[in-house]
Amino acid sequence: MSVRTPAPPPPSLTRWERRTEIPLLAAALVFLAGYAFRVLAPYDAEPWHDLSLALVGAAWLLFVLDYAVRLRLSGLGLRFVRVRWLDTLVLALPLLRPLRMVQVYTAVQEKRDRPRLGLYARVISYAGMTAVLLGFSAALSVYHWEHRAPGASIRTFGDAVWWACATLTTVGYGDAVPVTAMGRVIAAGLMACGLALLGAVTGAFSSWLIQVFRREDEKEPPAGG
Repeated sequence: MSVRTPAPPPPSLTRWERRTEIPLLAAALVFLAGYAFRVLAPYDAEPWHDLSLALVGAAWLLFVLDYAVRLRLSGLGLRFVRVRWLDTLVLALPLLRPLRMVQVYTAVQEKRDRPRLGLYARVISYAGMTAVLLGFSAALSVYHWEHRAPGASIRTFGDAVWWACATLTTVGYGDAVPVTAMGRVIAAGLMACGLALLGAVTGAFSSWLIQVFRREDEKEPPAGG
């Protein structure tokens, strides 16, 4: 039984993605900064709350425009929603946009027959950056939903950061736990992402070590020669 390989994306879509990579990264950072200000700033910090809301809205509109262009250039029609499910997910939940970096791990898997050490190093660095951004985003969201909830153990943003670190690394001390429904949904998503990121880093690092040891073995003279 033959395995059907996915068709490569159209050249126009590839060019668009390359051109918009840096602007969309900047928009994602603007979105994150605006959301962080709205969550952490005092309630009477006007007009900065309105300005941060405008920045968040403008960044999200850029994400919508980019998604619409990708959909049109892909030639997939509505199948784009299912085939490019990660793009759809980060459009609906922009704070998950760091997850797009995990796609780099797929590129490593596709090039196993021609491993490149630089690519492995990039996977590890991208996964580390993704973990930091994802943990910060989760801490913001959990703090937003939890700090005023009755019986909450996450009262400060420091508590939220500590909870995010423990959850993302799958340690789970249990001293700070969400009590709201939305907080638990965020926790479940962060645990799943933590497992995925740890798997990506472990797999890339193991492949890099195997490649190094294989090259060292090839340099050694044969025994008894």
